[in-house]
Amino acid sequence: MPLTSRPFVVIAEFRVKPGSLDAFLDLAHDDARASVAHEPGCRAFDVAVSGSDPLTVVFYEVYDDRAAFDAHLETPHLARFRAGFPALIAEERPVRFLHRTFSGAEAA
Repeated sequence: MPLTSRPFVVIAEFRVKPGSLDAFLDLAHDDARASVAHEPGCRAFDVAVSGSDPLTVVFYEVYDDRAAFDAHLETPHLARFRAGFPALIAEERPVRFLHRTFSGAEAA
C-alpha cells in the first residue's frame, strides 16, 4: 500500500509560558474534542504533557489522509485555537507530518 494512502499523522509540539499551561490546555482540549466529534476524517487527537518538562505539550493527530487534515485547517475550532495560543507559548516547534504504517490499537 503506498504511503499516501495510509493514515496521515501530525505531531505538533509547543513550549508553554510559565503560568499559561491551564489556559493553553483549555484551548487545546477544545480543538481536540471538536476535531474528533465533528471531523469525519479525524481518527484521533491526543494532547499530552511531557513528564520531564510539564511546559512542553505535544499533539498527536491522526487523519484519514492529507485531505482530511487540510479540511481540519479550515475549521472554526482550529481558528479559535490559532487565535488564542500565540500569547500562551514561548515556542512552537516544527510540525512533523508522517504516514502511519501500523497501529497496535487497531490490531487487537
